[in-house]
Amino acid sequence: MKLSKNALAAIALCLTVMLLGCTNQPPTPDWQMTADSSAQRGISAFLQGDQRVEKLEFARARAATARTGTPLLLARLELLRCAAEVASLKLGPCAAFEALRPDAAAPERAYANYLTGQVSASDAGQIALLPTAQRSVASAANPAAALVALQAITEPLSRLVAAGVLLQTGRADPPVLALAADTASAQGWRRPLLAWLLVQSKNAQAAGDTAEVARLQRRIAIVESGGAAP
Repeated sequence: MKLSKNALAAIALCLTVMLLGCTNQPPTPDWQMTADSSAQRGISAFLQGDQRVEKLEFARARAATARTGTPLLLARLELLRCAAEVASLKLGPCAAFEALRPDAAAPERAYANYLTGQVSASDAGQIALLPTAQRSVASAANPAAALVALQAITEPLSRLVAAGVLLQTGRADPPVLALAADTASAQGWRRPLLAWLLVQSKNAQAAGDTAEVARLQRRIAIVESGGAAP
């Protein structure tokens, strides 16, 4: 049986009414979809070492978020970028967040402090405000405990963020460095992988382990060459 155009339109209308009636969830705002997707693409580009795409996507994410006029949301976006920088050992103040700190909430301020190595293992109040994945690492009092806590983090970027904090606070021993490098390697994240391999190489040089230095330099050369034939 062939349905007329009017019948098809009526069916479509009925389906629309049914679908709308079956959900009480508000639609995701356009700004949020744009900000979320652009931020994720920006993080991915940063980790892969694509500076052009990174800047473009984060500019889009900022512009979309700014449409809300909410400093807290913009602060969270800046913390996301700063966390990726810590994962890649680009350490230092999170300047973009600091400009927004007066309007940030306590969890965001605690996380910013954590990313810059300002949360000690004994600071229970600050640690309780951190993302769940970071709390055990933040409270680890020695490198051995830190390694166990780091191994328990299954999300790759969160693990690298935690490793970057451990390095800042002097709790990253060689197994932590190796785990961070292996984590970045498994994801194919060029920027953090190079950073962690270079730290490993410096440690091996300081220890006088020439064989390990040579091995690490071969890995660094592969990443830097992008797979180009010699």
